[in-house]
Parts: sequence; structure tokens; C-alpha cells
Amino acid sequence: MNTIPARLDHLVLATRDLAATVAEFTRRTGVAPAPGGAHVGTGTRNYLVGLGGRAYLEIIGPDPEQPAPRSSRIFGTAGLDSPRTITWAISPPDLDAAVANVRARGYDPGDVRTMNRRRPDGTLLEWRLTDGGTPHPSGLVPFLIDWGGTTHPSASGLPVTPLLELTATAADPGEVRALLTALGTDLAVCEGPAGFSYTLDTPKGPVVLT
Repeated sequence: MNTIPARLDHLVLATRDLAATVAEFTRRTGVAPAPGGAHVGTGTRNYLVGLGGRAYLEIIGPDPEQPAPRSSRIFGTAGLDSPRTITWAISPPDLDAAVANVRARGYDPGDVRTMNRRRPDGTLLEWRLTDGGTPHPSGLVPFLIDWGGTTHPSASGLPVTPLLELTATAADPGEVRALLTALGTDLAVCEGPAGFSYTLDTPKGPVVLT
């Protein structure tokens, strides 16, 4: 199996302390993530690193310049004990058709909603994504995203640490693989405690993140 999933859009590394996690990533890889921008109204902001092609890594955490949101911050960043690769996203050719197809197979990826953020250069990015529905217990089933006509984050001159390999472990690998097939993607999944492992090609050599 190819260890780079089909239609991979991005990986989400969530953290309670964004500045510290960005600094640690820079120390380990020799590559400084680029500021992505603030998610206004959600209380978060992000930094980005290209993974090669259209894929990228999003490092997301609470934004100290925003007031606390009325609901919990996306990905529960404020409650994390340590940085964690919490989920991933794929970009199907037709988001609505993909949602309908996987629902017909018994899995609900959640409703489609619109989000946006403004890059440091002032460019407004808008996208549609599934809100997660009832998340799979493993956390390994991706959400779906559609960037429409907006500029994809990977096309904005990001620093790049090419993704060499992405694998995962789950208590029931067969169930996870079946859902991934229904979503039109794949992932090398073995039995074990739920989690991701991925290898980046960096100026300091291959770096494994889990």
C-alpha cells in the first residue's frame, strides 16, 4: 500500500501552546512554519508547513489575541495535555457526493459548513468542510474539505518538509480501512493503540512525529 494517502489535503497537529509547539517543530526539523492566520470567532490560529504537492501540515492552537469563544475551541486545543496529531483531511473531487456516498454506507461524516481565515498578507481564504459528525473512536477517519475557487494554502509559498510516510494504528484496523475506502482514500493501518506516525524529510534528516 502507498503510505501517502490518496487525496490527502492536510494533517492537523493541535496544541495548547502554539508558540512552544512551533518552536519545538523548528528545533527538531530546522524548518520554521509559516504563520497561517487567525480563525476569527473560534479563538484559534495556525502555522503551516508544506508536505509536498498540495498537502500540508497545520499546527493549530489557541489565539491569545482573540477572546475566548462561546463554545469550545475547534479540535479541543485548550484542553490538550501535550501536542497531538489529532486528525487529517482529504479533498474529494465532489464534497457533497462524497458525503452522500459514505452516509449510504452507514457512516456520517457530519454536516458541511463554511469557514474562513485571513492570511497575514490580507488574502481571505474560504473553504467548506464536514464538521465531524460523530467522530470515529480511533480518530483516524478524516474529515472532508473543499477549497472551491480560493487559493490552496500549499500554493502560498510555504516552507516544505516533504512527507515520506504516513501510517497509523487502531484497535480495529479492518473497520477503519473500510471507512477509508468508502471515503475514497487509504491509509496504512496496523493493530495497536490509536494514533498516527509520519516521517518528514528535513534539513536535519528524517524526523518521525507521532
